[in-house]
Amino acid sequence: MKRRRFVQALAGAPAASALLAQQPGANQSAPGIPVNPTRGIQPPGSAAAEELPKLEPSFADDVAGTIPRFFTSPQMAALRKLSEVLEPPMAGSPGAIAAGAPEFLDFLIGQSPADRQQVYRAGLDGLNAHAKKQFNKSFADLEASQTETLLASLKQPWTFEEPADPVARFLRAAKADLRTATMNTRDYTAGGRRFAGTGLYWYPLD
Repeated sequence: MKRRRFVQALAGAPAASALLAQQPGANQSAPGIPVNPTRGIQPPGSAAAEELPKLEPSFADDVAGTIPRFFTSPQMAALRKLSEVLEPPMAGSPGAIAAGAPEFLDFLIGQSPADRQQVYRAGLDGLNAHAKKQFNKSFADLEASQTETLLASLKQPWTFEEPADPVARFLRAAKADLRTATMNTRDYTAGGRRFAGTGLYWYPLD
């Protein structure tokens, strides 16, 4: 009987050692003293301690910043210009640019049905084409009076029927989308500016 217990003790010894090695703190050194896996505990200032990698901190807002993915560079530049014109800062509230509305629409339209994507692409390309034809500039480089000329369709009375012109159809959709995207950001809803009583907002994540 004693021999059987002795054999059982020998069989359990390796497992016990492995479990002990996995326990928290089993391989930890004293605070402030680095451990090199191949050299053991090294005092501060030693060559082994200097070999430890130094990690640079990153700000959460930088990591979560959005990057344009759907629109081309000329299209995104035109959308930013349109955002500045249609939703500027007002009465202490951030405008579309500060609220990140163009970047949000870049994400939203990229995940939208093909027909809505086509409305935006055709509209932004059309704005750039008209700007090039009339003023020999891209839409993003137009002056205020020139921009107003190309956005004249927004002054037309609203109707239930969609405009036949692709640019006019886009401007009608983009005006509503930019306003909604701007007014439902965290920066805009700060200070009690909430709508429909929900207090909800979108937040851009990459």
